[in-house]
Amino acid sequence: MTKKIENFMTHVYNVVMVICKLFLIAEVVITSYAVLGRYLGQIIPIFDDPAWSEEIVLTCMIYMSFFSAALAIRKRTHIRMTSLDRFLPKILVEVLDIVGDVLVLIFSLIMVVVGFRYCLSINAHVTYTSLPWLSKFWLYAPVPLAGIAMVLFQVEVLCQHISEYFIKKEEKQ
Repeated sequence: MTKKIENFMTHVYNVVMVICKLFLIAEVVITSYAVLGRYLGQIIPIFDDPAWSEEIVLTCMIYMSFFSAALAIRKRTHIRMTSLDRFLPKILVEVLDIVGDVLVLIFSLIMVVVGFRYCLSINAHVTYTSLPWLSKFWLYAPVPLAGIAMVLFQVEVLCQHISEYFIKKEEKQ
């Protein structure tokens, strides 16, 4: 069962990674097109600076930022304070890691619940300035979507920390 869960989490991680890469590619392509439009738009008519480019690039950047934060949770590469860890008792550091995991899990759950509520209520009827047919729901959607990925990855990390704590405790006995 554990191997199936690990394979599932690896699959979810890979899907989120592909999503990040696609948004990065979209950012580069749209920004390049907008820059070409600004400088070549007067000379070559097909390169016209689209009014929507800045808002869409901003949206892509938001998606990439939130989803990459979820990726960092699984790899345990988030910024954290470890400078005092060597001065604290090892058991305290392990307990603080678990407490930190629980706090990140709570924050991720808040992102999911409040993020979905916000997306569906306030921004369901607001549109982009340059694209009036596109709802700003899509600007705020990465908060709950990345929150789901963060919850999944944080549960996995929390289970790993707890199992490491109990394995070390059993080895001492």
